[in-house]
Amino acid sequence: MVAVGFSSEASPALDTNGVVYVATGEGFLRAINPDRTEKWNVRLSSDIKSSPAIADDGTVYLGCRDRRLHAISADGKRKWAFATGGWVDSSPGLGSDGTIYVGSWDKKFYALNPDGSKRWEFPTGGEIESSPAIGADGTIYFGSHDRKFYALNPNGSKRWEFSTDGQIISSPAVGAEGELFITSVDGKLYALNADGTLRWKIQTGGITESSPVLGTNGNIYIGVNSNYCAFTREGKQIWNFPLWQYFPMDFMRGSAAVGDDGCTYFGSDDHRFWKVGPDGIWPWVVWLTSHCKSSPALGPDRTAYVLNTSYHLYGVTNTAALAKTPWPMFRADPRHTGRAQKVSD
Repeated sequence: MVAVGFSSEASPALDTNGVVYVATGEGFLRAINPDRTEKWNVRLSSDIKSSPAIADDGTVYLGCRDRRLHAISADGKRKWAFATGGWVDSSPGLGSDGTIYVGSWDKKFYALNPDGSKRWEFPTGGEIESSPAIGADGTIYFGSHDRKFYALNPNGSKRWEFSTDGQIISSPAVGAEGELFITSVDGKLYALNADGTLRWKIQTGGITESSPVLGTNGNIYIGVNSNYCAFTREGKQIWNFPLWQYFPMDFMRGSAAVGDDGCTYFGSDDHRFWKVGPDGIWPWVVWLTSHCKSSPALGPDRTAYVLNTSYHLYGVTNTAALAKTPWPMFRADPRHTGRAQKVSD
């Protein structure tokens, strides 16, 4: 357990050397070495909800409520900051060519070059806090408060849009066939084909920003208010796992991470970090001392990294390595690139 800062809602990211990057509500980005010592920290000018994303060269990108997207070098030096007209709560996505994609509360979605210059911007009818997903063909997907889900080409032109009955505050998951799984505060889970047509939808009642992840069995796992649920790829609910509630609003707000053991791992407002099997049975639970509103990251050494809202980063050992599915965790991979993962047979 390492003290990192208050109100940590962002998900921790891991680089290839095992360094953990943590953003906090107090405005710090901290780099924590595998031995739990602090490598460096950078103080930004406002609180942070955006989760950091790590580029191939080690640059860390993250949004901030100072209305900017920041780029920090691997050694903790400020490289640049790109100004938008609103909070940047969206976690950036990183294209395979180095392009950085991010949305803002100014109702615009941006594509930036690695030097911080703007490549293009795309206006929507509402604020954007949904984090982008990038498909295998480079298509960029995200939702907006205007109740629409967008697919953009790499040049910034619109490929298609899909309307829901509520704001889209969560982030999409991309499947092996390019299919998309999204939620809306209209209380529905949607499955879309790669061309934007509806595959199916199901009423869950969920209104939190918990984002779907995809399991080794093809199932979809997602938090639905104070429950954790599994659905088949065909849209049938398999089970509904109720969290141990202290209060009626003990919701699951983050996403799960899928292990190569077939189990899923997640934290929730009930102060706990859970391991749940594919059958909906929980083998164990870890007490976190306070709420968990972020999503965990699973390291290759079978350590799960999870944050609570009162200063602490936990490393839970003997869990699992990340499963090989197209979208096994929030932001798809431990570096938080937001790119759909290739899965070999």
